Amino acid sequence: MTSVVTAGGISVTIRGAVVDESETVLDRLVSDGVPGSLTSGNANLWGPDAAPLAARRLGWLGLPEASRSLVGRLADPAGEARDAGLDRVVLAGAGGSALAADAMFRTAGGSAGTELIVLDTSDPHEVSGVLAGDLDRTLVVVAGESVEAESLRRVFGRAFSEAGLGGAELARRFVVVAEEGSALERAALEVGHHLVHAEAGVDARFGALGARGVVAAVLAGVDVTVLLDEASRLAQALRQPYDNPALALGAALGSSALGARDKLVIADHGSGLGGFAAWAEQLVGGATGKDGKGLLPVVVESVDAPGFELTDDLRRVILGRRPDEPGPGREAGVSVAGPLGAQFLLWEYAVAVASRVIGVDPFDEPDVRQSAESTAALLRSEEGAAPTVVRRPPELVSGAVEVHAPEGALRGAQTLTEALDVVLEDVPDGGYLAAIAYLDRVGDAAATGLRPLLAARGAKVRRRPAPVTFGWGPRALHAVGQYHKGGPRNGAFLQVTGAVTDDVPVPGRPYSLGELQLAQAFGDLRVVRSLGRPAVRLHLRDRAEGLAQLAEALA
Repeated sequence: MTSVVTAGGISVTIRGAVVDESETVLDRLVSDGVPGSLTSGNANLWGPDAAPLAARRLGWLGLPEASRSLVGRLADPAGEARDAGLDRVVLAGAGGSALAADAMFRTAGGSAGTELIVLDTSDPHEVSGVLAGDLDRTLVVVAGESVEAESLRRVFGRAFSEAGLGGAELARRFVVVAEEGSALERAALEVGHHLVHAEAGVDARFGALGARGVVAAVLAGVDVTVLLDEASRLAQALRQPYDNPALALGAALGSSALGARDKLVIADHGSGLGGFAAWAEQLVGGATGKDGKGLLPVVVESVDAPGFELTDDLRRVILGRRPDEPGPGREAGVSVAGPLGAQFLLWEYAVAVASRVIGVDPFDEPDVRQSAESTAALLRSEEGAAPTVVRRPPELVSGAVEVHAPEGALRGAQTLTEALDVVLEDVPDGGYLAAIAYLDRVGDAAATGLRPLLAARGAKVRRRPAPVTFGWGPRALHAVGQYHKGGPRNGAFLQVTGAVTDDVPVPGRPYSLGELQLAQAFGDLRVVRSLGRPAVRLHLRDRAEGLAQLAEALA
């Protein structure tokens, strides 16, 4: 059985048993008047407890039109920046807005010769690589008040000063996106940075088309008006009870979470949407993962990658078109096709609907704060808990890799392969393994190969293979970190940290980027262990050599 819902340039195709499951949920959503209520901004859709926050977080629904004036206001600053030769845009941010900007540039492209570099990291090696680039061409966009964005604002300010910039010339190298009345707004006004106000009713997780995501993309030459046009065409269908692809997708996601298929495995198959899967991952995991419920997004490399095989706890989603040759293992429950601007709005609407079906508040992030507070506590401590943990002897050392685990957790493993097998065996039945690498996304890009290797190895050593996710730290804290702490308590965690050979001090702060990164890693590790989750940390004494060893151990 197949159901195809098309409108506004978007096509959502649902196949097999999921058609009946989702149509039951869809009928209930329609009878409850959800399409009209959501597009009208009804904050009561997620229950009375969620209503006060929802009332302040539904501005994303109007962004396809509201952001047009923002794009117009940015035309002159963007032109002035290009005329001044500032065609290398660095976005210092975190969360969904940074991932949205990345997807915009990778999918739609910018002006000829422009660059958009997204820095949502505290890794000193990655930041050093950007600092070593052409600062004469660099314009920094600071979006939001995350500790990463604030630290990078200070780091780049010093770098520009050391390059001889000062006064108005230094000030114009920054564009700051901040809410009215915020500390970031005050800081920007004090030094004369160009200020763009973020919408008060839009957060970073929802609202990809808001100021936090759009500003950097526009300055890098992306024609955001095209994306807004794409979203506007879909917006016309969102009030409809039927022929509404966003409602159909929301019903499919919600019905999956209500049933046994609470892992959403996402594979791209010719969608043309560069970077979009990472944005969708943070939206699904962060919005739905709380109160012990949720959908775990599992982004895999392709429809042929380990982990995309159909099991009874997975719902498979293809971005793009289903592979031509169906066959066993190639059928997907859901496939979604359409342009980027419409996809942003489609998934925001669908996830808001799915959250109602699941029974969670999509806009609250109660567990994200746990890791942030744990990190802050480590940074405030006199000696710093991070150095204390580093000095604790590892449970196992193999070449360039140290294995840190609670005493006895490795059950006598003598080799790196045996230790990794224990990690995989400790994933609860029906659970998942989250691998998070606090490394350099450019210099240590080989770390992305750990996900398929762990998934393939898990299929060999476990009676029942478990989904494996991969994320970069600290990006993951703002992406699926909420799910890790607030979702179903069936996760296991493998954290990877690396030796720092080129640290970067943070001006005005008593710590460096390397110390901040380590505090974020240990802060998160402390939280997941306090929740009783299995968690092991691998520390790479030499990053390249350690990653090569891990690949060999998992082969």
